[in-house]
Amino acid sequence: MTDPIRDLLSRKPVLFADGAMGTSLFALGLETGDNPELWNVDHPDRVAEVHRGFVEAGSDIVLTNSFGGNARRLMLHQLQGRVGELNRAAAEVARNVADQAGHKVLVAGSMGPTGDIMAPVGALSTAEAEEAFAAQAEALKEGGVDLLWIETISAMDELTAAVAGAARTGLPIVATLTFDTHGRTMMGVTTAEAAKLAAGLPVPPVAIGANCGIGPSQLLESVLGLVAAAGPEAVVVAKGNAGIPQYRAGHIHYDGSPDVMADYAALARDAGARIIGGCCGNTAAHIRAMVEAVGTRPRRDPPSLEAVAAALGPLNAPAKTDGEERRERKRRRG
Repeated sequence: MTDPIRDLLSRKPVLFADGAMGTSLFALGLETGDNPELWNVDHPDRVAEVHRGFVEAGSDIVLTNSFGGNARRLMLHQLQGRVGELNRAAAEVARNVADQAGHKVLVAGSMGPTGDIMAPVGALSTAEAEEAFAAQAEALKEGGVDLLWIETISAMDELTAAVAGAARTGLPIVATLTFDTHGRTMMGVTTAEAAKLAAGLPVPPVAIGANCGIGPSQLLESVLGLVAAAGPEAVVVAKGNAGIPQYRAGHIHYDGSPDVMADYAALARDAGARIIGGCCGNTAAHIRAMVEAVGTRPRRDPPSLEAVAAALGPLNAPAKTDGEERRERKRRRG
């Protein structure tokens, strides 16, 4: 199997992923409650504009606009019968932008969680989840992606099902989980457990990492944990939010400026991440600052947690109210 990530990493010590598709689409007119995947067919020019901005900022990898493109998530919008169409379109839009870039750009098929709780706690069986992920993965492959990028996972059984479904395509797989304070996912998975599970899967992901979460400090704590658990040869991904999400007047805002995320990117590289990008709140300006910081700042020893906190803020995020916690969980599940 061709591994485009390792091939590109053999020529570049660090690869840059993109920033936040959702944040960018909201800036272009997407409304709360709208389905982002529909924009792949209704407004492909706007989706392409987002990809193009990240490519021009220096991204080596762009993720397709298909985070919620599995049938379980699309069911919320009565779109479960359009999995193939919407995911192929997402891949084709990104592929067209990547092929016109002035440098090598890989297209990664974004695959987010189902939003359902898996059995025996919930109603979604492993087989059903695997089929949902497999259908999405096949459509993304048909649309021309180079690899599949499973992201924002919090449960080990869902990670297993997602990788199994994606593996049917034969494409390389990247998997990132979302860890909160103290390096645990919403379902209690630690960085060490995630690294061990990923390495032991029948088709191990070529890279494992952390995305989303609370803020850049907590993201780097998770990266340090993953590097320690996965070993020096592992390809670890850092894709953190632009600061801490805050709820103001019914909308989510992020307090991380491009300068803050530049510091995050340099620290992520020093921590051992080989693929660095941004999740919620990160615009093309944030990615450009990351690329410049990693390219100009000297490499240092892996940072201590104290150094991370001093540069990016405390590791323990302010406690959320019950209402904020409910909104955060809703945001994760879409």
